[in-house]
Amino acid sequence: MPVGTPEVSDAAPPSETFLIKIDQDPVFPDEFLYVISKNRDLRKVPDKIDEKEFEESFNLFVNYRLKVKHAEELGLDRSEEFVTEFETFKKDIKKPYLLENSLEEGEIKKAYSRMQEVIKASHILIQFPENANKEDSIAVSSMIEKIRSDVEKGEDFNELAYKYSDDPSAESNKGDLGYFTALQMVSPFEDAAYGLEIGEISDPVLTDFGYHLIKLESRKPNPGEVRVSHILVRTDPEDPSSEDRAKRKIAGIYDELQKEESRWEDVVSMFSEDQGSKSNGGLIPWFGVGAIVPEFENAAFSLTEIGEISNPVKTPFGFHIIRLEDRRPIPPYEEMEAMIKSKILRDSRSSLIRSQVMAMQRAKYQLWENDILYQKIKTIARENGGAAPSPDNFKQKVKEAGLLDVLLIKTSEESFAVKDLLDFIDTQKKNIKPDPGNFFQAWYDKFLETVLDEAEEKDLYQNNDEFRQLIREYRNGILLFNLMNDLVWQKALEDSLGQIEYYERHRDRYQWTERVPALVVKMNQEKQLDKIRRFLSKTRFSDGIKEKIEEEFLQDSPLLFSAESNVYEISKHDILKRLDLSNSFHEIQLEGQTVFILSGGLIAAGPKSLEETKGKLIQDYQQFLENELIASLKERYPVEINEEEKNRIYQIVVE
Repeated sequence: MPVGTPEVSDAAPPSETFLIKIDQDPVFPDEFLYVISKNRDLRKVPDKIDEKEFEESFNLFVNYRLKVKHAEELGLDRSEEFVTEFETFKKDIKKPYLLENSLEEGEIKKAYSRMQEVIKASHILIQFPENANKEDSIAVSSMIEKIRSDVEKGEDFNELAYKYSDDPSAESNKGDLGYFTALQMVSPFEDAAYGLEIGEISDPVLTDFGYHLIKLESRKPNPGEVRVSHILVRTDPEDPSSEDRAKRKIAGIYDELQKEESRWEDVVSMFSEDQGSKSNGGLIPWFGVGAIVPEFENAAFSLTEIGEISNPVKTPFGFHIIRLEDRRPIPPYEEMEAMIKSKILRDSRSSLIRSQVMAMQRAKYQLWENDILYQKIKTIARENGGAAPSPDNFKQKVKEAGLLDVLLIKTSEESFAVKDLLDFIDTQKKNIKPDPGNFFQAWYDKFLETVLDEAEEKDLYQNNDEFRQLIREYRNGILLFNLMNDLVWQKALEDSLGQIEYYERHRDRYQWTERVPALVVKMNQEKQLDKIRRFLSKTRFSDGIKEKIEEEFLQDSPLLFSAESNVYEISKHDILKRLDLSNSFHEIQLEGQTVFILSGGLIAAGPKSLEETKGKLIQDYQQFLENELIASLKERYPVEINEEEKNRIYQIVVE
């Protein structure tokens, strides 16, 4: 039954010929070729490799596959932690390959293409009554057809909108929606409107709001977005006299702005009644066509010069004076893609995409459904006066009816009985909460969706080489990380006794070469150069010398120089290895910068303490543990190499 993951380790190879066998388990050539050719175009000579690199890569691949084999033997691929992590990775990896992604991408590109223009339309809306029955639906359909007939006979569209439209705004705008662009209307309305010629009337368009007739008035290139600031004087719909007061006040403010000494920000702060913007000069966010009330939008887009101020503009909120701050065109597709996708996935387009995906999956994977059985189970689910039974009770009733093993659905590759549906309900009931009034249908639809999604994933794994290799790479990579973390990396960090034992056996690796304590002063400025020279030339090196010179000279000039003091291995220090350290004070020029060095007595070569070399020691100990692990795995799992296949790949990748 469909519960999640098709086998992805070594299934469905493109060839039956193995490259290596590890304990009789085959590993196929395509995997090694994928690993060795990543980020290379092996058809080009510069990307080919030499014989030495090929052998090193092959040996590393064998070791890698040994570790994966051991991780599987330890059951790491069955741990809850692995399954959760792998499923998360797989979900992200497969997105670009799915039918759904290609449909989403098509919708995104279509929306962006439509955004290159704005269209102006009027509409007439006839809504369905609440709890509409079949007769109501017929009546609404007849009404919209009658109105369309009236339009065709020459009656004025906008007057008909005023007379018949159920859109409340029609009383004031006679159905005129102004300009809008993609993703500002529901999908069926947008599709119909963008498909019209100027002056053309649509057929009735059904949306969640009811039936619409749409008339396209105009279309023009999208002017992009504007950023404006404004001053607002509010009106009160409940107070008839407030409009006259607001009109007089906004006129006075406009006159004030004409004065040469007036400053926009000060006038905004003093007079604007928009509490959200008055403190920042009246600035409001960027907006495009169709995003704000038409009166404000039209005035804003009519401004052409940065800093230009509009005449007073009336909107439902009151009176505004608007100043243009900036303009910008529609951003490039790459910048808009994420925003467009987010909007699409939040509106009705997402349901439409999902329906299209399922239709394509049904056809591609030859879905067959047992309609008679479906109706029987649906009847069982509706027993007890129509109330949905609990999942357990429902399962028992289906079992009593003898339907558990009856074929319910099948695809071109798999068959599913009723018990598979019931098992699915058991495993998913914590994640899915169906509407009690639609108990069976909700579960059946989700089961069907899961079956089809898994059929698509299995198809991808079998027939898409890139997808198969990526899934395998991530799966084995997670296993490898978990194995190495348990047996090598974390063990080396925590095994203090093992660290000591390794250190004692390999003391000769952890040795200091000849060292010297030294202060290195790099001058950033040339002032006080003589003072610092005299100070250092008369001073002996000591542990606190860095702090002493900084206290002496950096109090008033903190950028005068930079200083560092440490014990350095002479042969590994670019400056010290060039000096005669029998002298304690040195002055050199390094890339045009004056550098002073004050050195102490030489320290002979000798062993490092464990603490002094702990970082390097742990790295070496980890490598030791890894080498031991590889050696033990080679003893535990016999490795067979197909030399013929290895040579075939050699001919492809080696120059």
